[in-house]
Amino acid sequence: MDEVLLRSLTPGVLTVLVRRGADFAAAEDAVQDALVEAVRVWPADPPRDAKGWLVTVAWRRFLDANRADASRRRREDLVDQEPEPGPAPAVDDTLQLYFLCAHPSLTPSSAVALTLRAVGGLTTRQIAQAYLVPEATMAQRISRAKRTVSGVRFEQPGDAATVLRVLYLVFNEGYSGDVDLAAEAIRLTRQLAARFDHPEVAGLLALMLLHHARRAARTAADGSLVPLAEQDRGRWDTGMIGEGVAVLQAALVRDRLGEFQAQAAIAALHADAPATEETDWPQIVEWYDELARLTDSPVVRLNRAVAVGEADGPRAGLAALAALDGSLPRRAAVAAYLHERDGDLATAARLYAEAARKAPNLAERDHLTRRAARINARLNALRCD
Repeated sequence: MDEVLLRSLTPGVLTVLVRRGADFAAAEDAVQDALVEAVRVWPADPPRDAKGWLVTVAWRRFLDANRADASRRRREDLVDQEPEPGPAPAVDDTLQLYFLCAHPSLTPSSAVALTLRAVGGLTTRQIAQAYLVPEATMAQRISRAKRTVSGVRFEQPGDAATVLRVLYLVFNEGYSGDVDLAAEAIRLTRQLAARFDHPEVAGLLALMLLHHARRAARTAADGSLVPLAEQDRGRWDTGMIGEGVAVLQAALVRDRLGEFQAQAAIAALHADAPATEETDWPQIVEWYDELARLTDSPVVRLNRAVAVGEADGPRAGLAALAALDGSLPRRAAVAAYLHERDGDLATAARLYAEAARKAPNLAERDHLTRRAARINARLNALRCD
């Protein structure tokens, strides 16, 4: 059974049912039933038109489920509309499905889960494993999301910015369980880019490719994090970097700059440097200035402080950092790094330890703890001298 084929067909089948009048939740349930039937039947009797087969079976399952409903008369009208089996229509409504799954009434986590289920074709179990939550919990989350969007008109215009944000969240989940969410986000963003000609979609795809190209170098053999400056650049995927740069350049020439294009430009500058010391930090600072103008994000300003510290020296970076809220996540880690670069080892060790206590995940906590320990060892050695 070709699981990739089934996953690629799922969005199109679902949109056909919704177009015919099925509400989203019922349509999604019917499609899942059809997929189960395909797994059972296709190995012995593969159809000539896979999508047409799925549409026919899913529509019949939808009708069967609704014949017992209280509104029998309206449902029986739908029975009369059942098309004859045959090739599925060539219309592709996947783009509308993206917009539906990123409906503003959904929480970000629900929108991500629904996108992975409806557009990505992942099972509830796979999504639950990726988010490290019980399958029952994820099933409830997806069911609530489906109920929320069931009353939304399918023709209602969607918000591209919300769709991109959802895909960005999927990418940032990275990898866990048996689903590589970073790779899945790239696959979905490629789909969106093929259907929606917008420079920010291209910018997001470029950003994902450029970051994903460094994945193999991000962790050591023992699973510990490897900072960008210490990564083996020979392990970066140059083919993926080349594709990301080409996609980005095509977007930038359209002169409609957005935050994902600016982020991708920063990632491209890192990827372009043969060695850490050859990084074009002044240009990276300029791109962070553009990004701050576009987003006014404190996280962007935090990253800009690091870039300023590299371009103009650690004290300049600390001056830029001083203007930021002390409770900002990872601020202590940035301050520790800049103080270490400035030679203030005692302050750096204290701040690394503080940052480790506030770290959002185990890998980052261990990395910061090791840095604090390393600096404390240096301090002890200096005292012994």
